[in-house]
Amino acid sequence: MTSVQDLLSLLVLDKVEDTQFVGYSKTVGNKYVFGGQVLAQAINAACRTITNQRILHSMHAYFLEAGQLHLPITFNVSHVRDGGSFSVRRVTAQQNDSTIFILSASFHKKEEGYDHQIEMKPNLKQPDDLLSWTDILHQHGDYLPKSIKSFFEIKRPIEFKPTVVVNPLDRKDLPPFSDVWFKLKGDTKNLDLATKQQILTYISDYNILVSALNPHASKAHWGNTQTASLDHSMWYFRDFDFDDWFLFSMESPNASNARGFARGNIFSRDGKLVASVAQEGLMRPLSK
Repeated sequence: MTSVQDLLSLLVLDKVEDTQFVGYSKTVGNKYVFGGQVLAQAINAACRTITNQRILHSMHAYFLEAGQLHLPITFNVSHVRDGGSFSVRRVTAQQNDSTIFILSASFHKKEEGYDHQIEMKPNLKQPDDLLSWTDILHQHGDYLPKSIKSFFEIKRPIEFKPTVVVNPLDRKDLPPFSDVWFKLKGDTKNLDLATKQQILTYISDYNILVSALNPHASKAHWGNTQTASLDHSMWYFRDFDFDDWFLFSMESPNASNARGFARGNIFSRDGKLVASVAQEGLMRPLSK
C-alpha cells in the first residue's frame, strides 16, 4: 500500500448481509494481522449499520487471538441500542468459526456543549526538521538490525517522523514517552468524518507500545520480547482533515506482569486535540 486510496480499499469491507461484512488483510511487516487493521475494519462495519447520522465518539476492543493473514475475516454487527441520543454497536470478528476480536462502539447525535482541551507539548521539533522512517531506511539501512530494516522496507500509506530517532544499537533505558508525527500519502480531499475516523483508528495502533518498551531499552527490544495488542480504546473528539501532519504524543504510566500500558493524544499540527487512545499490550521477555 502506498496511498490513502490503497488503505481505503483494505478498510472498506464487502457487505454480505445488513449486519455481516467480510474483510481481507495485508501485512505491515508482521506475520499476523495488524491490530489497527482489524480495529478500523470493525469500525467500518459498525458505521455501516448507523442510519441516523450519529457520530462515533468512542470504542473499546479486545484482541482475543492472532489473526491469520491468508484468511478472510467475517465481521458481525449487533444492534445493542438506539436511544434518544446514543447508538451502540457490538462487533465480533471471526476466522474459521473462531472469534479473534470483539469491539463495542458508541455513536452520539451532534450536540452543543462545553469545550476545553489539553495543550500540545511546546517546543517539539516540526516535521520539516525530522527524518521519516523512509529517510532512516535510505540513510542508515545498512546499519539497522535486520528485523527493523525489513519492517521499514514495507510500503505504507502513512509517513512517520519520530521527534527523537533512537539508535537501536545503543542499549540504554529511555523515558516512558514517545512523540511521532504522521501524515497520509495521496489525495485526502473529500473524505467524510466516518472514513477519517476509520483511518485514524488504523494509525492509532502504530508506535503506541514503544513508550512502554523505552524504560527497558537496555535489555528489551523487538527481537527478544513478544509483543501483541491486548486491548485498545479510543475517544474521538473533533472533526479534522488529513491535509497536514498530525502528532501522536504517547506515554506509558506502567509495565508489570508481562504487560505494558500506554496512552496517547493525537493532535492536528495547529494544536487541535482530535482523539485520545489507550492500550495495554503483551510485553513478554523471551527465553534465550
